[in-house]
Amino acid sequence: MKTPSNNQTTPYPEAQRAEITENLHGLTVSDPYRWLEDATSEQTESWSAAQDALFEHSRAGWHGREGVHGRIAELTATGAVSPPVWRGGCAFLTRRLPEQEHPVLLTVDETGAEHVLIDPIALDPGGTTTLDAWSPSPSGRLLAYQISQGGTEEAATRVLNVATGVVVDGPIDRTRHSPVTWLSDESGFYFTRRLAPELLPPEETQFHRRVYLHRLGTDPDQDPLIYGDGTKLTCYHYAHVSADGRWLQISSSEGTDPHNDLYLADLSGADPAAPPLKPVQVGVAAESYLAPARADGPLAGLVLVLTTLDAPRRRICAASTGDPTPDAWRELIPQDPNAVIEDFVLLDGPQLARPLLLVTRVRHAISEITVHDASTGEQVGTVPLPSVGTVSGLTARRGGSHEAWFMYTDFGTPASVYHYDGRKGETTLWADTPGKPVIPTVHTRQVEYASKDGTTVRMFIVSGEPDDVPEQPRPTILYGYGGFNISLPPEYASSTLAWVEAGGVYAIANLRGGGEEGEDWHRAGTFGNKQNVFDDFHAAAQYLVGHGWTTADQLGIQGASNGGLLIGAALTQRPDLYRAAVCSAPLLDMVRYELFGLGASWSVEYGSAAVPDELAALLAYSPVHNVHEGTLYPATLFTVFEGDTRVDTLHARKLCAALQWATTGDPGENPILLRRETGVGHSARAVSRRVDLTADTLAFLANHVGLALG
Repeated sequence: MKTPSNNQTTPYPEAQRAEITENLHGLTVSDPYRWLEDATSEQTESWSAAQDALFEHSRAGWHGREGVHGRIAELTATGAVSPPVWRGGCAFLTRRLPEQEHPVLLTVDETGAEHVLIDPIALDPGGTTTLDAWSPSPSGRLLAYQISQGGTEEAATRVLNVATGVVVDGPIDRTRHSPVTWLSDESGFYFTRRLAPELLPPEETQFHRRVYLHRLGTDPDQDPLIYGDGTKLTCYHYAHVSADGRWLQISSSEGTDPHNDLYLADLSGADPAAPPLKPVQVGVAAESYLAPARADGPLAGLVLVLTTLDAPRRRICAASTGDPTPDAWRELIPQDPNAVIEDFVLLDGPQLARPLLLVTRVRHAISEITVHDASTGEQVGTVPLPSVGTVSGLTARRGGSHEAWFMYTDFGTPASVYHYDGRKGETTLWADTPGKPVIPTVHTRQVEYASKDGTTVRMFIVSGEPDDVPEQPRPTILYGYGGFNISLPPEYASSTLAWVEAGGVYAIANLRGGGEEGEDWHRAGTFGNKQNVFDDFHAAAQYLVGHGWTTADQLGIQGASNGGLLIGAALTQRPDLYRAAVCSAPLLDMVRYELFGLGASWSVEYGSAAVPDELAALLAYSPVHNVHEGTLYPATLFTVFEGDTRVDTLHARKLCAALQWATTGDPGENPILLRRETGVGHSARAVSRRVDLTADTLAFLANHVGLALG
């Protein structure tokens, strides 16, 4: 690698280093770029505009960007179909055709006739409106749905008459991430809504959720409060009514903590506005959910329980609806020591000789579905899957059925919907992808390696070579996340395929903090254990280099959101190990993260700067606070989205400025760049926007790790 020049001659935009230091719990904390927290100040806007110009200038010199953009667009043109939700003899599902920007919500009746209900592009031809959630009523006559604009995820809830397409209720605002669960008579629904902003300090308006009952046609501001008064401001509450309409379940958890308080109410003969909620578990360090069996079914009077109580990899229990508390649970399906139970559905239709449970597990990030006798828990079979990959969206009909549907994907297979017939024990393709691009052949292997403390960690390596030993080191992307109990399983991605097709290697590390090995694995990457995540990632990179897959000069790293924190920590801790980095929608200032966006919800994952020991742990790895002048940092691209209401874009601005000041890298060889995008946020976006972003990130990495794109 060419010896870079001193950064004093670089053309980076001027960024004042203010003399701001604080003494927090006896620790001295410097914050020279605090002024960049204010996105609307004249100084920040000027700096951001200069970064835009620098990014555009740099991108103009990237070789192969247009070619890879076209190939990503082709590989993305699979379209997509979701598993069906059955109501009143109709299937509700989303489908995106290859030429469409967003999925469209539609119904399909028993004759196969289709009826479009919600088309985001019809609502907003500019493509910045997204359909965030939807819930049909028990008969399928009505549909509650939530849409938001500009990536903000600030959804408003409306109700549609399915037959006429007329909006009959709403909009109800402040219903971000609020499931809607209908009363059996369809007169209304339970939902979650934040308190009105005028009742709160400005910094708390994103919090304070409550469960309400909404009756159609009434003023939502007069909705009766069901649950949440007096709970912590960061608590999330969810309501769910059982398929037969009798049982109301309410779950409450603090922030993103996977422990919940759980309540159950019998709605039969009760006033829905005052349900007789009884505690199932309160103050218990476990996550549990209930599935009451239907009153007219063979398991009437029973409730099935999916829980981590005494089982960090989850188990399934049964109890009487009269006493669903943990002391009364009977274990049906015990914890598997090597797999995590993710979900289950009950098949209890009259066509079956006995009720069955279909149980999805993840075994070292790879999915499987087993079939069990629902009364005894005995395994009686498995659900055939197309290959070794990932299952999601397991669903069944309401009211008793012998059928189930699920989605399947792997690194070389787009997500398609499959149908399982419990009478025959057969799996068939139910809905293929609408588009059929030419997909390159890729070879996947799962490897094990030892992290710094000796813990065994697993990683997927995807390449165009069938051999386990590569012929020569190749340009490689290492991707990771490592947080919030979220797993990284095999799944179809145009970015992976385009990179491998061009001759590169793509690796996905299943780091601690994720959900691949259960709740203990998650906890091993939280709070004071967060460094384990970064050590797992560094060890993954060292494995790839040590086993001949790549070299440090050919290794790029990538991550988003919590994965952006991972990338920020990786490049500041081991700048010598990585040649280039893409850091998307990142969390990077771990001292002040709780003050912005939804940050206060995440202290149950990271810890809080208000607690002395936790501040010390945060400060030890906080990327913004671990930048050292005179260091050669990897070429780095930050990508941020101005509609992001989860992770404030200030994080990327502050680390970008710090790295531009500190690095000894020549901006032509090791640039530090910021890519800003308006009209989108943290999550869903139009397909063309996703293609543009992917093309930019792959072209950036390719040009710095030596991959020749087509």
